[in-house]
Amino acid sequence: MNSGENGGVTSATPPLDPARSTGLFDLGFIGAGLTFAESLGDLASALQGGGAGASAVVQAPPGTGKTTLVPPLLANIAADGKRGRGGRPRIVVTQPRRVAVRSAARRLASLDGTRLGDRVGYTVRGERQTGPGTVIEFVTPGILLRRLLADAGLEGIDAVILDEVHERGLETDLLVGMLAEVRQLRGDLTLVAMSATLDAPRFAELIGDAATGNDDGGPAPVVDCPSALFPLDVQWAPAAAPRLDERGVTRAFLDHVADTAAAGHAAALAAGRDIDALVFVPGAWEVSYIAARLRGRSRAEVLELHGQAAPAEQDRAVSGREPGGTARIIVSTALAESSLTVPGVRLVVDSGLSREPRRDSSRGMSGLVTVSCSRASAEQRAGRAARQGPGTVIRCYDQKAFGAAPAHQTPEIAAADLTGAALLLACWGAPGGLGLALPDAPPRAAMDEAVEVLRELGAVTPDGHATELGKLLARVPTDPRLARALLDGAPTVGHRTAAEAVALVSGDQRAPGADLTRLVAALRSGRDPGSRRWAEDVRRMEGIAHQESSGVVPAVTVGAAEAIGFVVALAFPDRVARRVPGDGPERYLLTSGTRAGLPAGSPLSGHEWLGVAEVSRAQGRDAAGTGAVIRSAAPLTADTAEAAARHLLSETVEATFSQGRVSARRERRLGAIVLASTPVRASAAEGRAAVARALASEGLATIGWSTAAEALRRRLALLHRELGGPWPDVSEPALLARLDEWLAPELEALAGGASTGGIDLAGPLSRLLPWPEAARLGELVPESLAVPSGSRIRIDYPDEDDTTGRPVVAVKLQECFGWAETPRLADGRVPVLFHLLSPARRPLAVTDDLASFWSGPYAQVRAEMRGRYPKHPWPEDPWTAPATARTKPRN
Repeated sequence: MNSGENGGVTSATPPLDPARSTGLFDLGFIGAGLTFAESLGDLASALQGGGAGASAVVQAPPGTGKTTLVPPLLANIAADGKRGRGGRPRIVVTQPRRVAVRSAARRLASLDGTRLGDRVGYTVRGERQTGPGTVIEFVTPGILLRRLLADAGLEGIDAVILDEVHERGLETDLLVGMLAEVRQLRGDLTLVAMSATLDAPRFAELIGDAATGNDDGGPAPVVDCPSALFPLDVQWAPAAAPRLDERGVTRAFLDHVADTAAAGHAAALAAGRDIDALVFVPGAWEVSYIAARLRGRSRAEVLELHGQAAPAEQDRAVSGREPGGTARIIVSTALAESSLTVPGVRLVVDSGLSREPRRDSSRGMSGLVTVSCSRASAEQRAGRAARQGPGTVIRCYDQKAFGAAPAHQTPEIAAADLTGAALLLACWGAPGGLGLALPDAPPRAAMDEAVEVLRELGAVTPDGHATELGKLLARVPTDPRLARALLDGAPTVGHRTAAEAVALVSGDQRAPGADLTRLVAALRSGRDPGSRRWAEDVRRMEGIAHQESSGVVPAVTVGAAEAIGFVVALAFPDRVARRVPGDGPERYLLTSGTRAGLPAGSPLSGHEWLGVAEVSRAQGRDAAGTGAVIRSAAPLTADTAEAAARHLLSETVEATFSQGRVSARRERRLGAIVLASTPVRASAAEGRAAVARALASEGLATIGWSTAAEALRRRLALLHRELGGPWPDVSEPALLARLDEWLAPELEALAGGASTGGIDLAGPLSRLLPWPEAARLGELVPESLAVPSGSRIRIDYPDEDDTTGRPVVAVKLQECFGWAETPRLADGRVPVLFHLLSPARRPLAVTDDLASFWSGPYAQVRAEMRGRYPKHPWPEDPWTAPATARTKPRN
């Protein structure tokens, strides 16, 4: 009896029939009970109607059987095409996860009644089950990408099937574009993309005949399949505690998920429903935490499913129960979301959280962050419960949170570090993805940053194409930086140790307390569940290190205690970190300039130097107030840190202009980390540069405006505003742009060590006065105004950036008697604004039209003030009366 798309091994055996003797797959038996069997004819017609090298998109919900049925259909079509010409067909199928690759191959081989590795096989990193007679091979996208680099024509392959393209994994997206180009070279290559969601039209355009340069072609045909789901009961069980806080997933929420799963499964069993449950949480740590809690509360067998689990444990979790076995609860990451069917599951408990890659270019960090899963992901998870019968999903959040979630998962190409992708594209001959029909173009800033990393590694030429070293690094199945570290580090720390370090950082294991040396000790001893896979990766990396060499041998002796950290630092020199003195044992400064904390209680706490493999944005105690936390690292010494990041070493004189003087220090740096700093005398050029930097960042206020200089600047600003040229623009940007014209001698003096205390900017500013117009400065904008009383009153001019302000004269009203009209400045363009004061110098009125004031408001002022100030004159005709002699002149 069939159990779903990629589920457990069937116990049935196909009957012997004529198809077996011809080498064809028995689609009738394989497709029994699978919904997609009804769509096989449509797909066959679409492919055969397009001739050799056709393309198609299969859009079918999870559980319909497309992964099981499409590969043997294409194998049969290819076999028919080869009839009479000899040769066996070869079909390659990609699955985004290793456990799905193994499960799909095992299931199809079982349904075919053949041994795994004969007609149906698989290849994942470090593991291969194929033989000379293999017709259908399941692989991860990374395996196929490297085969493409070795053989761009995929000679001998008849068809490629890209499964789960809707997940928008970076490697699958790259394959879409690269395989479309392969079809331009090979018109006989069949390409099928399979999606579980509504992205099918987009992929039909990308892989159709039009994308391959065929003018007569169009999008690939889309073959739909109805949903295979049974009725699904959706329940909402939000937690009282928040799902996330500044440190990540809260333990209170995880406890709620565990309690919900235990209660829901127990209730189903008590009601006579002998079912299994599937619990979705975001990461491996959360899987282990909830599994441990469930084991203390449930009589069911509790299994863990995540990327760090051993292959045997993964395979056991996705296989069905043994006959007579106890009920099971499988706690899983998103690994079981779409490409696997877990037999027996009728209850899904969903945390609504997932881990997605994110890149922080400002801090030089990239990694996985915990976010709300998309609505599409939530629907995929819920569908796990209704593939084999009526099911239930319990969502541990409310409908409002579901509605606020994004519709689809963020494509990995839009959020991940693109260094590895950039190298693959460079080796393919499409630097930066230029010319490739990708589902989404890579973000330009992220791609430029990745290409710059490759240039520093020596992996690409100035125009972005791969160098010989770049092609070598691309053959190493890891990040290009780790590949370079493997080849550079092997001569110094030994091939085995270098391989261990690279396999360690490339793997999925989480370092306890961020300490990679502890993790490697556990892996070496075999105590860690991932020891077997890690050991296989080490053997493979060690073989590569023996065969290849970058030709670079750092001249340093590295002790065993620093060997792991040294290789990590070779890979990520921008993450070499030094403890910040005086900031406690858990704060570090990275060569990139980022500050980060260590997890509380980390065995690495207090080490002076670290080689950091992973750092991510975070808050809370572990971040130590820095906004970031070191997730994995290993110790270094000062010598090994400098040797690993030697290209970041620099020695410069840093001159600064502060508190009116230039000072300088000679600094030896490793990136942003200051290794040594001693005071020195700045050269004239260094001093000038320091003053220029200070002026650019802080403005002319760094030198300071005297009262006289500020007054002259305001007068000139009014003339420039009202009369324009040749009167100069004295705004801050304009003055900074013309420093050499008016401030050069003073800047030279400051650069040589003089203090701003001896500089008055009034003199330098007068150098900008235009001649002969400067002779009229006092006439156009005088410093003071002679009033009828005989006093001279200072004029307050508006700020230089005030576009509407007036010159102001604050004067006692009595001193203006006899003035019938308002004086005007700047060739009569600007009337003076008078602030008229009482004999006690209190405000009485504000006016720029004395004639109107005398004939109007003055009468009311006179009536109110005569009694208060009887000794002062208050004439009825002030415009003709002389200014009072009693008024004391005020300068």
